[in-house]
Amino acid sequence: MLHPLHWTLLGLTSLGLAASAAAQDADIVNPQITDAVTQANVKVVGDAPEMAMGNLYQATGQALGNAAHNATNAQQNQNVLEQASSTQGVSTLLDVDTAATGLDVDKILPNETDSPE
Repeated sequence: MLHPLHWTLLGLTSLGLAASAAAQDADIVNPQITDAVTQANVKVVGDAPEMAMGNLYQATGQALGNAAHNATNAQQNQNVLEQASSTQGVSTLLDVDTAATGLDVDKILPNETDSPE
């Protein structure tokens, strides 16, 4: 803002703007401007709860999405472990049967390398 002395030095007084009138106008704010600023401030304050709830819903949705993803991943890993243990168990059962059968056959039909003593 120009000081009233600057108005005179710049030759603006010839445009009909007196230094005293400029000083008085500088202190007065247009009511439309103050009303617009007040309404903008009220709108910002009024929107704050909605923004906070929006942020809360967004964060909650993200957390629930991560939880569902983690649960799916854990379930898939558990299925792989169950399949591996089932395969190992079946393999063990089949091996025991084969070994037992081999021992029984060996008792019934002795090898020619085995000599009875």
